[in-house]
Amino acid sequence: MTNYNIPSEFYFRLHHVRPRFKGDIENVLIFMAEEVVKIGKLKVEDFSENMRIAIRNYPGNSMIELKTINNWRTEISALFGFVLHRDDYDEPGQRAMELEHNQDLVEFFKLFLFSFQYPGAHIKSQAVLEQINAGIHFKPAQYILKLLRYANSVEKSSVGITKFEVCHCIYNDLRCTRDKEEVSNVWNRIKVNRELSVQYDQTGDVIRYAGDIIDYMEIANLLKTYDSRTYYLNTLEESSIIKFTESCEWFNAYDQMINNRSGNIVRINEVRDQWFEYVNRDLGKTDFSTDILAFIANDAEDLKKLKENVELISVNREILSNDFQKREEIIGERIRTEKNEFRTKDIGDMGESIIHSHECMRVKMNGREDLLHLIKRIPTQFALGYDIVSVELDERKRFIEVKTTISSKPLHFNRIHMTKNEWNTANSTRDRYFVYRLLISKEERRLFLLQDPVGLYKSDQINMIPSDGAEINFNPNNVGYFEDLLTWRT
Repeated sequence: MTNYNIPSEFYFRLHHVRPRFKGDIENVLIFMAEEVVKIGKLKVEDFSENMRIAIRNYPGNSMIELKTINNWRTEISALFGFVLHRDDYDEPGQRAMELEHNQDLVEFFKLFLFSFQYPGAHIKSQAVLEQINAGIHFKPAQYILKLLRYANSVEKSSVGITKFEVCHCIYNDLRCTRDKEEVSNVWNRIKVNRELSVQYDQTGDVIRYAGDIIDYMEIANLLKTYDSRTYYLNTLEESSIIKFTESCEWFNAYDQMINNRSGNIVRINEVRDQWFEYVNRDLGKTDFSTDILAFIANDAEDLKKLKENVELISVNREILSNDFQKREEIIGERIRTEKNEFRTKDIGDMGESIIHSHECMRVKMNGREDLLHLIKRIPTQFALGYDIVSVELDERKRFIEVKTTISSKPLHFNRIHMTKNEWNTANSTRDRYFVYRLLISKEERRLFLLQDPVGLYKSDQINMIPSDGAEINFNPNNVGYFEDLLTWRT
């Protein structure tokens, strides 16, 4: 066996800022998105100080050194573009605001990867200069997806790639990062290396930057793995993959310097803030919001079954809203109106639909099918302070506010934001008011119930900070409870 070495004339090692919280990245990013949005627009010094306070408040950070806190602040703002820098003030970036509002970490990582490129101001100016002088012009996620699409097509099957192959055959090879070598050549090179049992340097420090991008692509649901070694194209995300591979979007402020193979630190610094404007630009035309069914499905067959389940749930809801008409009549008519259809790329809507079905099943399984017609979703425009009106077995009303988050891995959580209207409604309805916290990940769907948040606050069992409504902090081991999600039962 031989060791693989990139020819010296083509070797250039790419790098980027590596977050110290990478092992807990999804929890940290959603926490910090909420904190950054809460900070709002402030003078640079005040914004930075509030960022430091927020980072120290992250669970487990109370005793960390100031240097580490400042490193976190740099990584969050530089790599992920959470902060927009103005002349004398900072403010939350579009990506942070979207994550805080949508609670969709899968979407966030798609948006992040869609813009991520070399060179970019996510690294120090001197490193940008080195990449410019080397002629680097590279979008890693796009190139990797193009390669795997090509490989799947020529091999007539789903083929995978390792982090080692990505590092040595793509990431650190100027033929790819500078010369835009055809992916067909790269795939053939990888195949030859496999046939010859060529060995790659697998040292963590060597492959970590390419490995980061692969990890982020997995979180974004663009890639999937069965053994954390080989990564495959997630064909259930075909529409997103096409958007990546066919995109021509590029931050071009460095292009003249790249073409001349001659950079200028002054000029690089002058366009630094333009980079953060670019990564926070409006990408409304590129819909990367997560289709929850495609996200939780293991394969095409699993997706088909989930869609059939959704159809069944939709039919059941139609039955309830039509005074228990015969099931056969409803199914025969195939009623699919907007009011009973899952919008699977709207997390809030999907979460409410799942909880509505959960409530119907809860009441039905307890022998009170006669109450099912009382369980209703409330149209958003009514702004009543809750999403669903349900019913107890003794026929009292239950008011439910649904909070849904989607992530690649299960999240830890200890806080919920409620609007002023939600908090006021909770105050007036007290023990009849519930917050249903629905957490959807690849591994599991968890449902946490918090009853009477105002009562819990007044009895000092939870903390509440007024913040454009109420920021609730609590220990889920002491208040509230988990409940089995009943949505998919028939």
